[in-house]
Amino acid sequence: MEKILLIEDEELIIRLLSKKLAAIGYDVSLAMNGEEGLEKIKQIVPDLILLDIVMPRMGGFEVMAEMKKDENIADIPVIIISNSGQPLELEKAKELGAADWLVKTEFDPKEVAEKIQKYINKN
Repeated sequence: MEKILLIEDEELIIRLLSKKLAAIGYDVSLAMNGEEGLEKIKQIVPDLILLDIVMPRMGGFEVMAEMKKDENIADIPVIIISNSGQPLELEKAKELGAADWLVKTEFDPKEVAEKIQKYINKN
């Protein structure tokens, strides 16, 4: 079973995505901020990470920068979940190695599942 780590501080998004992803067969772990998320990445080494940008204690960009320093977790695909689709944010996410991007106000759980399957080859 593929492991997905959802690093997000909004309860609604957490409930929505974790329920949907568990229902389609993923092992979902949660972290409420970037600091906790980075610890969990190192502990469980997920197959994919869904990562918010703006969070308490450590934001998504900082998490990605820290991941790049550790060869054990540097290549895990990251899909950014953000409130904005600003080109500057998008560019920075790509520079840090983000595989894809979702804007919170525009996605539905089915779209998230499709993007995840694309990056971890789940059939």
